Amino acid sequence: MSARFPIPRPTEDAAIRNASRNAAGPLPVEVLFDAMVHAYAVDDRFGLRYFGLAIVRNAGGPARAS
Repeated sequence: MSARFPIPRPTEDAAIRNASRNAAGPLPVEVLFDAMVHAYAVDDRFGLRYFGLAIVRNAGGPARAS
């Protein structure tokens, strides 16, 4: 086995550009609300907060938890 140096690696900027090109759009509020209802049914407090905040972000509200 022979090693080749330097090993080409993508830079952070290239990785961010690649990720932003393939970024999916926000989920519809109906999908997020269904997930929040499921989180409530299984008593998942983290899921309730997560999906509740995602619904608020999609509606254009504040993006911070209190």
